Amino acid sequence: MDILSNLKYAEGSKKKRKRVGRGEGSGHGGQATRGMNGAKSRSGFKHRAWFEGGQMPLQRRVPKRGFNHIFKVRYQAVNVSMLQKLVDNGKIEDGKVDAVTLYKNGIISKATAPYKILGNGELNAKLDVEAHKFSASAKEKIEAQGGTIKEIKD
Repeated sequence: MDILSNLKYAEGSKKKRKRVGRGEGSGHGGQATRGMNGAKSRSGFKHRAWFEGGQMPLQRRVPKRGFNHIFKVRYQAVNVSMLQKLVDNGKIEDGKVDAVTLYKNGIISKATAPYKILGNGELNAKLDVEAHKFSASAKEKIEAQGGTIKEIKD
């Protein structure tokens, strides 16, 4: 039976630490495991994360195409037919449509991101719609049913 005082580590599980820069007798003398030449073998060398050893960096190798407008506002599209579907399913009782209502019903993916009401489809209900933008046909269809529109200004 093994007693705690008799326990030993498994063979090969404990390795001695590699002590570099301690002379020839250490087994790591000469270049101290740094190799022969080059910047990495010299003292004071700092390796940057993006440095590729003089190879043409990835950022410069990959072709750049077109123009990416970083300030472009991307609207989430909501068709008038989707609003009618919500009314038909009883999801809108009071006739008020806003970002929270659309988000809760899965019509838009982000309640805080801007959305635009588009005029695709038919509308047969009187709705008070709040949105960042409206297409001309959407405005026409909502107001034709006696509804109101309100543009959100950021």
